[in-house]
Amino acid sequence: MFNKILIANRGEIACRVIRTAHRLGIATVAVYSDADRDALHVHIADEAIHIGAAPARESYLLADNILAAALATHADAVHPGYGFLSENAAFARACAEQGVVFIGPPAAAIEAMGSKSAAKRIMGEAGVPLVPGYHGDDQDPAVLRQAADEMGYPVLLKATAGGGGKGMRQVWSADEFEAALAAAKREAVAGFGDDTMLVEKYLTRPRHVELQVFCDNHGNGVYLAERDCSVQRRHQKVIEEAPAPGMTEALRQEMGEAAVTAARAIDYRGAGTVEFLLDEDGSFYFMEMNTRLQVEHPVTEMITGQDLVHWQLQVASGEPLPLAQDEVQIHGHAFEARVYAEDPDNDFLPATGTLGFLQPPEESQYVRVDTGVRQGDEISVYYDPMIAKLIVWDESRERALQRLASALAEYRIGGTVTNLDFLYNLATSRPFTEAELDTGFIERHSELIFHDRHQDLERELPLAALALLLYQRTQQRAAARDPFSPWQDNSGWRLNEPHVHRLTLHCHQADHAVTVEQKGDLYRVSAAGSETTLSGHLDGDTLHIDREGHRQRGTLARTHDGFTLYLPEGACHFHEVLPDTGEGDGSNAGAGLSAPMNGTIVTLLVEPGTSVEADTPLLVMEAMKMEHTIRAPGAGVVESFYYAAGDLVDGGAELLQFTALEE
Repeated sequence: MFNKILIANRGEIACRVIRTAHRLGIATVAVYSDADRDALHVHIADEAIHIGAAPARESYLLADNILAAALATHADAVHPGYGFLSENAAFARACAEQGVVFIGPPAAAIEAMGSKSAAKRIMGEAGVPLVPGYHGDDQDPAVLRQAADEMGYPVLLKATAGGGGKGMRQVWSADEFEAALAAAKREAVAGFGDDTMLVEKYLTRPRHVELQVFCDNHGNGVYLAERDCSVQRRHQKVIEEAPAPGMTEALRQEMGEAAVTAARAIDYRGAGTVEFLLDEDGSFYFMEMNTRLQVEHPVTEMITGQDLVHWQLQVASGEPLPLAQDEVQIHGHAFEARVYAEDPDNDFLPATGTLGFLQPPEESQYVRVDTGVRQGDEISVYYDPMIAKLIVWDESRERALQRLASALAEYRIGGTVTNLDFLYNLATSRPFTEAELDTGFIERHSELIFHDRHQDLERELPLAALALLLYQRTQQRAAARDPFSPWQDNSGWRLNEPHVHRLTLHCHQADHAVTVEQKGDLYRVSAAGSETTLSGHLDGDTLHIDREGHRQRGTLARTHDGFTLYLPEGACHFHEVLPDTGEGDGSNAGAGLSAPMNGTIVTLLVEPGTSVEADTPLLVMEAMKMEHTIRAPGAGVVESFYYAAGDLVDGGAELLQFTALEE
């Protein structure tokens, strides 16, 4: 076994690898960029080496800098994690040339699977089932279009060097093909430096089922059950589970053996994941092989009782696999939910911010939280906005799902918008609890996952108003010289008249008027067209509520931009809208369109002076590894652009001058 390893990654996966290494008595070396000087993975490693500026291309993607760090610290091996250089054959080969073990497959195996079209050919020759499609070298758009027309729509465009849903587009009809191809190629070039595409028949209701495989240097190969990763947004996984619901032992064995066959076809070593599309009739097709550890590997660990990073270290150090196929056991059911700084109500737009309040659920044999951040850390524009992976396990799917819902309701994050509410609504929706899964799940059941906002407001606004008033009272008393003075009492006592508070709360992207009539410790709240009577008190950050006989507890977190009230049903983020005193500059802030966050302009889609209709795409910008299209807010004229393709822009910066047409 190794004495010291360097982890060529950051965040959650770096921390996860360091934990296993330390458990095995292996010293660890972290690497970090300017943005990660105070990151958690730097703090818990035995050593840390600075490798460059904040952008990944100037730090975590600089293979020479990372290899130099490994040599300087006398590391025996490099663990690449996932993303960044984990599937970079040149890096794997450079490590070998310098006598540093690459904890991953051979460079030749990475190259074989690095091109989706080449991988399809190899798998076809090995007898692994394939989806019908065009995987040829001729990349003339007319050739690709002809292949799609002959295949019949819908089809799927995929970058051959892609992964993580990038460089991928669904095309539902021939008239969408040209625009979809151009967008997929742009994203592929930005993400991988290669715009080579393949075209496949798009299965309308498939499940995404993947097999964890492991091979060693002694001719052994096993599969460790399967994971269902069907629930996705933007082709990226949201909630994964293992084992796959409804999986028969016969189908598991058939898919598992196909996965091991795929690995053997490229002389694989270490951890890999073979991804299949599972059709409704039980047939399955090879999609791709990821030549690394997957983000969702913890669910496999939870149901098998195995530490897959430990397995990686054993195999890379020349030891045989710990188990043979007939020794692999599956017990219970596990889920993983990816907690992101993103706005599900705004097409999952990634978000930045400082984690001013961070309270994950308590960990146990049933609940695990893999994270790379602490309270006070910043979610940076430079990297993926994942905050943590929430993993739960129990004896059955039903009980594990109850664990997941409970843990999501207990998760507290303040300082940035997150997808916690979305995850909770998804995990508790009837189709998900009944395992009616396919890759179009979120779109198909959006009305269940994105709750009726009016019902949410009727429940949340009165509680938010009470929480705000109680918070203001505690602040006033804390600031008073004599908190027990009757002159500091703000209990609402008035002589011959009611004590009425009129508030405007911003919640669910809109302003809402709330009236609170206070009588001693009782509050009659009018909001969202309904009226309710409440009482309660705030004990630290815990809100105790009595709503007409229904007692509840919640957590109130103060954030930089307001408050978040956490309730068993979900979270409500709000802030008080103060009265307009007329001190503004009166400028027309709506005259232009602004960048949703820091990013890079990819392309301008119209010429200055062009008249456009509402929702017309105007420009494309890239931020946090995703493309975002800025569209016209209404009919009008694009007067001018303030940036050109390739320019960096700050979040909130005005991008263009737009004149709306008068109605």
